[in-house]
Amino acid sequence: MSVELTTLPNGFRIVTEPMPGVSSAAVGLWIEAGARHEQEAQNGIAHFLEHMAFKGTARRTALQIAEEIEDVGGHINAYTSREMTAYYARVLRPDVGLALDVLADIVLNPRFEPREIEVERGVILQEIGQALDTPDDIIFDWLQETAYPSQPIGRSILGPSARVAGFGQQDLRAFVADHYRPGQTILSAAGAVDHDMLVRLAEPLFGHLAPSPALLPAPARFANGERRETRMLEQAHFALAIEGPSYRAPEFYTSQVYTGALGGSMSSRLFQRLREDRGLCYTVFAQSSAYCDTGAVTIYAGTGAEQIAELAALTIEELKRSAEDMSEPEIARARAQMKAGLLMGLESPAQRAERLAKLLSIWGRVPDISEAIARIDAVDVAGVRHHAEGLLAQSGMALALYGPIERAPRLAELSESLAA
Repeated sequence: MSVELTTLPNGFRIVTEPMPGVSSAAVGLWIEAGARHEQEAQNGIAHFLEHMAFKGTARRTALQIAEEIEDVGGHINAYTSREMTAYYARVLRPDVGLALDVLADIVLNPRFEPREIEVERGVILQEIGQALDTPDDIIFDWLQETAYPSQPIGRSILGPSARVAGFGQQDLRAFVADHYRPGQTILSAAGAVDHDMLVRLAEPLFGHLAPSPALLPAPARFANGERRETRMLEQAHFALAIEGPSYRAPEFYTSQVYTGALGGSMSSRLFQRLREDRGLCYTVFAQSSAYCDTGAVTIYAGTGAEQIAELAALTIEELKRSAEDMSEPEIARARAQMKAGLLMGLESPAQRAERLAKLLSIWGRVPDISEAIARIDAVDVAGVRHHAEGLLAQSGMALALYGPIERAPRLAELSESLAA
């Protein structure tokens, strides 16, 4: 079976991938509008809108939305990222049409009743409060804000409480009108699905929507900066970011393999050096995040107040050493882990549907899995070391610290050590 794509005259895209032997299907609407599409006064509204979609439509109450999917044993959910908002359901084969009807209803016909807005406002304010009380969550928001200051991509997805407290019905409708357009919406499904049937079901639901051009987000600009928040916690939280490639950049896969070898597993350099050899932390990892026009190599660790300086110094040391002696066995292991993760994910209809939508959004097509595997296999030691050297040469680096951080070095000190 293969991926099939149909684009309606108004730009609405329908992409499917049947999975033989699977009895369930994942069906979802991925909309190319997230937190970085917000104006400053709107910060948090994309996430607020995601919540409000489940609070009732012209045809269904909030309870009916949940009951119709759960009555057939399925589940429905949503999420907001910086570049997309997704609404999706998992159901059995006979209920694909029902799932699509419910998803279309909550996205196209939300009522935004004032009472429900107030109820959900309280829920979101509690969510924001919970994030603020979770150091290893909030530090990544601070790191993002420090790396991309005064830019939509640098703002919190949840938004500040003061903004969320003021959103009303007209604010929600305005964001929908600006960004929930057929050319920015992808219907993606995988598993027990039939492409032609899904197209027939989708055409009367979405085909009448008027096409209009997308409102593109402002280009990202990575900056040099630090944020330090001292608080009496059990651990000092350390997060460091260096600008990396976007997901359209040629070195995207190199960066993913590099961060896997640096800090993506128990056998990685940072885990072995900082945790296994020195006992400085319980959690440490490196990751490469990517957006349409920028990216970041991020390192995170939590440690004690007395150990933060040593942990920071060893982290810089490992960054420098990775450009000099990253070995073929390390790269081979990271490649194997990346390929295994990719292939294992394809066993899940939900992950496969999400992959279809994201790749279609990025490339305008869905590359075959063999293309991704070939690009991973093409990453070699020379390329990884060259990528590491490029990171060391970056002028921009962001640092976020939270907790008992009195002994933590300043960003200028880390930059000097990295350049030495």
